[in-house]
Amino acid sequence: MTYAVSAALQGAVFGALAGDSGLSALVGGAIFDAEPAGSLPELYVTLGPENVRAGSDGSAGGALHEFVISVVTDAAGFSTAKQAGAAVCDLLIDADLALERGRLVSCRFLKAKASRVGTGAVRRIDMTFRARVDDG
Repeated sequence: MTYAVSAALQGAVFGALAGDSGLSALVGGAIFDAEPAGSLPELYVTLGPENVRAGSDGSAGGALHEFVISVVTDAAGFSTAKQAGAAVCDLLIDADLALERGRLVSCRFLKAKASRVGTGAVRRIDMTFRARVDDG
């Protein structure tokens, strides 16, 4: 196992999301590596937590990264958040992302949870993806 490819994977995922004109148009360019402090846009996408476990094989050190991408909105209903979530999935599922270190072997969708936050005025969709990377 190696955690050495983690930063490269995060950078590639963020770059793919931030560099996509369709997603950017949906969320008004509000795509963040971490949830910003202060005033938040009405709709935004942010990278979330990550869990990593061993994924090495005989050819290289590797890991399985399960990471969360969140779509958050204070707009009424889930419709706009789900449109942004669909765009995120279109970008990441089976993505061919170039990493600064290592190689992305695969990227798959695992699950999603749509929920209301706090008093219900904010809606959040947390999508979990699994990426297999190797450092060969």
